[in-house]
Amino acid sequence: MNQGTVAEPGRPAAAETCLCREAQRFLAQMFRLPEPTRQHLRNSRIEFLKALRSLLDERIAQLSRAEAKGAKVIVE
Repeated sequence: MNQGTVAEPGRPAAAETCLCREAQRFLAQMFRLPEPTRQHLRNSRIEFLKALRSLLDERIAQLSRAEAKGAKVIVE
């Protein structure tokens, strides 16, 4: 753990900036999306994740199925 990020008792930790977080804030300010658009994009992300879940569930089901065993054949 980085000792420089630990706050002393009674003093708040210094706020650290992250390049990704700052870029996100900048873009959010530049492109203010209307609420209906934001809701649509939120719903789109949910549907995409549900599609991934469906694919994973199907693959898990395929791997969980018992493999068909060969039939016994009487040899003369």
